[in-house]
Amino acid sequence: MIRRLRTLTFGFLTPFYFIRAGSLVSVPDIIAAPVVFLVLLGVELVAKLVPLVPTVRYFNYIGHEGLYYSLMMSTGLTFGTIASLFGLQHHIIGQAQYSFLVATVIGTAIVPTAVANAYFLPRHLLKKKLEAIVPEREIFGEEDLQEMP
Repeated sequence: MIRRLRTLTFGFLTPFYFIRAGSLVSVPDIIAAPVVFLVLLGVELVAKLVPLVPTVRYFNYIGHEGLYYSLMMSTGLTFGTIASLFGLQHHIIGQAQYSFLVATVIGTAIVPTAVANAYFLPRHLLKKKLEAIVPEREIFGEEDLQEMP
């Protein structure tokens, strides 16, 4: 019962937190200095991927599959927004700095996910999973399966 209440509470309150954190972002500040945003985004992406790629390869995920998992694990949305909001509320950083940090954190969640799904998606795993759920003959039919390589 307690676990379910915790899950319900976090599930209910989390969207409100992200709406609050996002509403404090100043888009004009980001538009005024896009180079700062791009540099922060690049540095954060490199800093996340440099330790992740060897770690994922250590667990025998190599090639496209390894890059896919590395990119998918390179997000830090919750911690980044919490740390930024803490800094803003305690006057450690200013409004513009907060905007750049939150935009960068959101960018480092979106960009790797988009790149991973566009270029490194392990399609061979999707086929196996789909076959486990629904056999090919139910999807394509017997005639289509004979034409497939």
